[in-house]
Amino acid sequence: MRSKLEWRQARVAAVCNVASDVRQIDFALEGRLPRFDPGSHVNFQTQISGAPVTRTYSCVPTPHPGQIRVAVKLHEKSRGGSQFMWTLAPGDPITMSLPENRFELSWRAPYYLLLAGGIGITPIYGMALALQARGVPFRLVYGARSKALMAYADDILAQLGTSVALRDGEQEEFIDVAGEIAALPDNGELYVCGPIPMLNAVKAAWESAGRPPGRLRYEVFGDSGAFAEDAFEVTVANRGVTVSVRPDQSLLEALMAAGVDMIYDCQRGECGLCAVDVVDRTGEIDHRDVFFSAEEKEEGKRMCACVSRLASGRATIDVGYRP
Repeated sequence: MRSKLEWRQARVAAVCNVASDVRQIDFALEGRLPRFDPGSHVNFQTQISGAPVTRTYSCVPTPHPGQIRVAVKLHEKSRGGSQFMWTLAPGDPITMSLPENRFELSWRAPYYLLLAGGIGITPIYGMALALQARGVPFRLVYGARSKALMAYADDILAQLGTSVALRDGEQEEFIDVAGEIAALPDNGELYVCGPIPMLNAVKAAWESAGRPPGRLRYEVFGDSGAFAEDAFEVTVANRGVTVSVRPDQSLLEALMAAGVDMIYDCQRGECGLCAVDVVDRTGEIDHRDVFFSAEEKEEGKRMCACVSRLASGRATIDVGYRP
């Protein structure tokens, strides 16, 4: 159960690499493509281990009207989505949704700070261009483990100039989160996208600085965890169902494949609708969401089924939903 998506048939129009581990893919959709704002994402119906699953990627600015562009990082710990997307070639058909947006600019602030870590640049890039086009002051700080891993770095520098600062980890350059927040005007807003450790650091620094929670916006990629993906097992209390979760599969996907009714929406660990109660467990929970607080994660009593998983072992859960 989730908000209704509008699906379209599409074909791959072009493919190229924009970083050593990032592939840009352009899609030509059937029918008219409605206007969409920076921060939007699209969903793809993919095939992983022979099973249909949905994967989500942010839209990247494109000069081609009527097309949608995404950039896909080939993750070492991929659940199969990036591997599938990297197999696509020009002319290949695919089913994808029209763009939807849960990470849109407010347009209410006089100044914006944009922080991007690695592939987190994909929604941030379009935001920066939109702010520049409207003449709204902003600063974009983009970091990665090395310059070779920074998709669109040269284009961003050429287009945005002094509004951009790159941080190359290979050169011992890192984003000074606390310093960037301290330099942000009191009525400014911060938008950040990147791996879980980066988001946690930004949230902690923002709170420590006494900034209002409503002026911090973030988006997360749920394949960024503390542990490598491993198989684990869950038993659904009072349902007589035991499910094995593959390394390339989310708990939510495994539960639904086993016929367990679930309420869900974002599938990125943000909304909390798919959260399940953890009755008991033998393995450590790898929390990959931004919904629960640090204290709630430490308690280990609940987890977001769409992105979080057990590092190994088994658990008994209660899905909380009664048909």
